[in-house]
Amino acid sequence: MLRFHIPILLCVLAATVGCKKPKYNTSTPEDMLDAATQMVTRNHAEYLPTLLEIPARDVTFDDGVTEASAIAEVKAKAGDMFACLFRVAAALRDRFPKQVDKEINSVLGKGKKASFRDMAVAAIANPGAWLIAQRGLLTTTDLGDGTAALSYDSQPIFAGALTLIETPQGWRIRIPVELVRSSKYWPDSRDEWSVVASMMLAIENALKDFERDLNNGSIRNLDAASARVGRLIGESVVAQSIIYSMMKRDGDEDEEPAAQAEKESVESIPESKLAKTKPGKPLNNTDQPLKSKAQ
Repeated sequence: MLRFHIPILLCVLAATVGCKKPKYNTSTPEDMLDAATQMVTRNHAEYLPTLLEIPARDVTFDDGVTEASAIAEVKAKAGDMFACLFRVAAALRDRFPKQVDKEINSVLGKGKKASFRDMAVAAIANPGAWLIAQRGLLTTTDLGDGTAALSYDSQPIFAGALTLIETPQGWRIRIPVELVRSSKYWPDSRDEWSVVASMMLAIENALKDFERDLNNGSIRNLDAASARVGRLIGESVVAQSIIYSMMKRDGDEDEEPAAQAEKESVESIPESKLAKTKPGKPLNNTDQPLKSKAQ
């Protein structure tokens, strides 16, 4: 019996080792940026979202899920989406190697003059090459207080709002939640976080549809590929965005009647019921000191 169990144990051990999450050095701000580059070059793009630090409120939603767990779900879905993107990009390079190389060289040669269309094609055709090229333009400045400034081409990113922060797990890119939370589009409820996660899943499914079209030969060149994937992703994002916007609009409409009702309740109080005071005057209406019954 033992000789039959040994191969099984070896297979389980191999699977365990193979599934073990690779370790990346993020002990300094620059190491963290290098780790992101390594994740790309080693085909581990699914770990890129782990380099983001998104502060969560101490909130538990009605279904028992905390905001921290909801954010973790979004990051996990984003990781799956990145993994799918890089897999599709590899298939695209295998199918149209000369066209991809030409497009990437053209985009990288333009530098900051590259258009949004150029960057979009580069991100689809060879996101690794494009991201690696950006690494040389990214620099950090350790501020000595557990944070670091992040600059692109010697300019602070988002006027310095996007920074790095040191965590027990290493350095991470900190999303300035305190700034973006004031935006009505930042998720606040469990349902809203679920829609964001669904958006990541929708993009992943769109990429899978594109991969299927690519494999069956219905896509003839790189231009057709970029148009096709753009349409698929665009449709998915638009659909989820409409759902999200409707949820936000309904939330605003629920708040308006409450605010209006509070306003009307205050306005409905007769003026005679409202206490009126003047500086230096007693609070009684006779302007005279109150007399006790004994007098």
